Amino acid sequence: MTESFSSPFSRRSTITGAGALLLAGCSVLKGPPIPQLYVLRPQIPPSTGPQVSWRLSIAAPDAVASLDTPRIALTRSPTTMDYFANAAWTDRVPLLLQRQLIQAFDASGRIVSVDRDTSGLEADYLLQTEIRDFQARYDAPDGPPQIVIGVQAKLARMPQRQIATSINVTQQVPAAANNLDSIVAAFNQAVGAAIGQIVTGTLTTPAPA
Repeated sequence: MTESFSSPFSRRSTITGAGALLLAGCSVLKGPPIPQLYVLRPQIPPSTGPQVSWRLSIAAPDAVASLDTPRIALTRSPTTMDYFANAAWTDRVPLLLQRQLIQAFDASGRIVSVDRDTSGLEADYLLQTEIRDFQARYDAPDGPPQIVIGVQAKLARMPQRQIATSINVTQQVPAAANNLDSIVAAFNQAVGAAIGQIVTGTLTTPAPA
């Protein structure tokens, strides 16, 4: 009877081969790089004036699909849009703007109450906004971009939803340099100025009859 056996060298070769395949599999399964997250934290100008006696709900802003994203948008021509590689905001742009609007109205100290329209607050007015522009615009190939923020705001009397006030805001701020830290700083400046205009314009509205 012939006895068979396996050589330790052949077993070692098998194990080594399996390990190589496992490492190769890990390399194949490696995902895309995690983007660097940037915080939208605008400095809002102080809102001065008398306190209003009404309550405000703020709806999540509308935006086209190319701006309804956490990606940081840029344009190099009137007909194209792109995004900065490996960089993103901490949330989708409409939700960031809604949060900043709520905080700005609350910080003004001029309003009875303010919250999201989904909170169940019985509001006297509803603020609806549409983001028209929220991107870095390059007019020169290698120069720093201009940040363009455009928002249309409408204040609707509740519960009829009759428009009481419309505010169109456009802010443009040049970035100090062509790097993301400078570009985000310019975004914060432009957004802060735009929100300041919306807060001031909204709080001039008289109490509903």
